[in-house]
Amino acid sequence: MMGGKSAEREVSLKSGAAVLSALRAAGIDAAPFDPQDKPLEALHGENFSRVFIALHGRGGEDGSMQGALNLLNIPYTGSGVLASALAMDKWRCKLVWAAAGLPVPEYGIVTPTSNFAEIEARLGLPLFVKPANEGSSIGISKVKESGGLRAAFKLAAQYDSCVIAERFLAGGEFTVGIIGDQALPVIRIVPQTEFYDFAAKYSRDDTTYHIPSGLGEAREAEIRAMALRAFAALGGRSWGRIDVLLDAEGRAWCLEANTSPGMTDHSLVPMAAKAAGISFGDLVVKLLVEARCD
Repeated sequence: MMGGKSAEREVSLKSGAAVLSALRAAGIDAAPFDPQDKPLEALHGENFSRVFIALHGRGGEDGSMQGALNLLNIPYTGSGVLASALAMDKWRCKLVWAAAGLPVPEYGIVTPTSNFAEIEARLGLPLFVKPANEGSSIGISKVKESGGLRAAFKLAAQYDSCVIAERFLAGGEFTVGIIGDQALPVIRIVPQTEFYDFAAKYSRDDTTYHIPSGLGEAREAEIRAMALRAFAALGGRSWGRIDVLLDAEGRAWCLEANTSPGMTDHSLVPMAAKAAGISFGDLVVKLLVEARCD
């Protein structure tokens, strides 16, 4: 299942094409299905027995598609309704993680009536502003100068009614892919842009990905264990990704979760799986085999 109606449609089409090619190469009778073009009831009419969800963003990884497939009784890849919804909603994801004792960067919810100067003073500059329910860095801004929060809020609010301002952590960005109960090797992400934005993720070729991450074996083990705890706290299953930031003192903080990670030629879970000795073809077949309803 690929495409959809979210702001991440084009990325989803690329992920879906890669997955479809791998499934067919493995001898699986697979076909593309774009929910923007066909009603979901057509899944029964075309006799699909299970769905590989390669949708990103709203309508694909926020629990709504998972709920629809549950009602249709068609097994699907990845997490179920609750974990998908929590991971998509960055605010409520943070609430769950904090309640579970996991470290999350200091943040605040921004509204049109917020005291922008107070938020800037409390979180410090620079800070990041993002819509709570988008992925792929859509609508994100890095506020570097006093008074910049208002414009960043207006941009993020174009994508979601819930907007988050978050403290900047200067120790680097890392990500941990998860397959079943296994945390894959940690990847350190070093963009050449101001931050790891949409272009750095999908179109530029100068972003560097370090595997091994350079943190050392013991430190990596700690971060992988934290990522597994974070994924489990949301109720995640089968596969996903946890993004992690380090602060200037080297402490690790849980940033975001992804329950339908990208599967493009720039994507992180396939990259980490390859480092762990798992080919792209083996990965997609494994995930399809594990497909189930809630």
